[in-house]
Amino acid sequence: MSLSNSHGKQGLSAVTLLFSLGTLLCCALPLLLVTLGMGSVVAAMTSTAPWLVTLSQYKGWMFAGSALTLALAGWALYRAGRSCPGDPVLAAACARADRWSRRVWLGSVLIWVGAAFVAFLWLPLRLAFS
Repeated sequence: MSLSNSHGKQGLSAVTLLFSLGTLLCCALPLLLVTLGMGSVVAAMTSTAPWLVTLSQYKGWMFAGSALTLALAGWALYRAGRSCPGDPVLAAACARADRWSRRVWLGSVLIWVGAAFVAFLWLPLRLAFS
């Protein structure tokens, strides 16, 4: 991606971060805390920030929105035609930033997959057999 189109990339990154953060706050973090035996922390979080309950009621939409933005970010990272500047110093910095962007994106995808597994498979199965 050229430097002239960096505003679009920053906007997509901001939207991806917003949806990922919402998914993390509504579903993944509370499930992790409860799994680790810290249910009182979740109770304190929901009493301090009651909007978390509303987010968790729409977890399907939160996960769908974050999956869409992760897919868009992955498309932007891996699409053909991306280029770095011709200057060797800027090209090296661009290539390094590109590698880190791909690592962060892959980490985000792995966190999303783990959160989706817990929210939609592990927790319902655990509740069904309790």
